[in-house]
Amino acid sequence: MSARRPSRFRLGGRRYSPAASLALAAPFLLLVAIIFILPLATLLHESLFVPAPTTEHYARAFAEPVYLRVMLRTLRIAALVTALALLLAWPMAWVMSRSRGLGLALLAAAVLLPLWTSVLVRTYAWMVLLQRNGVVNQLLQQLGLTEAPIRLLYTEGAVVLAMAHVLLPFMVLPIYSALKGIPEDYPRAAQMLGASPWATFREVIWPLALPGVTSGCLMVFLLALGFFVTPALIGGPQQMMIATLVSQQVREMLDWPFAGALVGILLVFVLALTLLFKRAVRLDRFVGSA
Repeated sequence: MSARRPSRFRLGGRRYSPAASLALAAPFLLLVAIIFILPLATLLHESLFVPAPTTEHYARAFAEPVYLRVMLRTLRIAALVTALALLLAWPMAWVMSRSRGLGLALLAAAVLLPLWTSVLVRTYAWMVLLQRNGVVNQLLQQLGLTEAPIRLLYTEGAVVLAMAHVLLPFMVLPIYSALKGIPEDYPRAAQMLGASPWATFREVIWPLALPGVTSGCLMVFLLALGFFVTPALIGGPQQMMIATLVSQQVREMLDWPFAGALVGILLVFVLALTLLFKRAVRLDRFVGSA
């Protein structure tokens, strides 16, 4: 038997050996190791081995009610942001998938341009809109819906709304990609067979778009878990999330081991959620092909 050639990777029409591919990726891998893996490993090491081998810091995170409330609040806000982003993203992605030419270009620009704007700038824009004498309060008073300015800023609702706006492109693009891949003949065939619009959506469009929905929900939820700037500026101390708590432990309390424990808990949850979503998508494809 002839010796089996090592597999090669294709890039830009050229095929590269595994060694050449690794050499090309080495600068990126080195950068990731220096700015991400090394600091993360240092924090996790301090959470487990400072001042001695212990799990006390992890137990403290679950034993003290204030820290447990912060973690539960983080999960609740991330879930609300994901749900709101999905509700806003689906119509946008649907219209984009049915648009052509200039209309599609304008819609794509409306989705992509915010990604080129700083998160800090967009957060301050929401602060201007929601402040006591901001645009929203003035509009409500002019319409006669309120007699005096109401408290909109520094609330959980403001945090959810602003975060959903910032993360909306990460929900729109995967759903648009999935909807764009659905042949137009499928919904048309379902309607010709007597299916109602709701039945067509439920039995044809939604199952085929589910991988995109799952990817978008996963990205938005995971990004929302670690969001820092928007909750810190719009929410304030009452809406503190786990990223703000980690920053407080590092910058103000100088408690690096406990901050590392919080990071470790968040990391374990993120990895578990990612594996769960991956398994759910595989199960959905298996059931769909059965």
